[in-house]
Amino acid sequence: MHGQRKINGVVFSDLGQASSFMALDWVQHALRQRLGFAPFPATLNMRPETRKDLQAWEAVRSELEGIPLESSVGGFCSARLFRVEIHNPVDARQATTKGAVLLPEVRGYPKNKIEIVAAVRLKDELGVEDGDQLTLEFVN
Repeated sequence: MHGQRKINGVVFSDLGQASSFMALDWVQHALRQRLGFAPFPATLNMRPETRKDLQAWEAVRSELEGIPLESSVGGFCSARLFRVEIHNPVDARQATTKGAVLLPEVRGYPKNKIEIVAAVRLKDELGVEDGDQLTLEFVN
């Protein structure tokens, strides 16, 4: 990948629709198979912090193939997964948490929305709330 492999962003709450998707048996099974962990049944939402971060996210989406997550059930979209390490830049004592970005492949999906999955509830694990900053580092 050219350019930056790290993205800074700001945590925000959304509609909560991901939790019903994340709770589906086939999604949990597929994520366990592809990522090697059982994901917490919700995502953490993040928006790229600066224009440079948004450009880095656009580069990730266009340059990295990611891990496919194909729906075997009608009515649900496919997605791509990108492995990440999640850092809390404000509290360096916090350990790095491993997870993945879940990118739904649906028309009109917001270009500035990043949904993160992990084995734990990230807001608790990282000690963050809406408005706080996180850094994602994309790993192979």
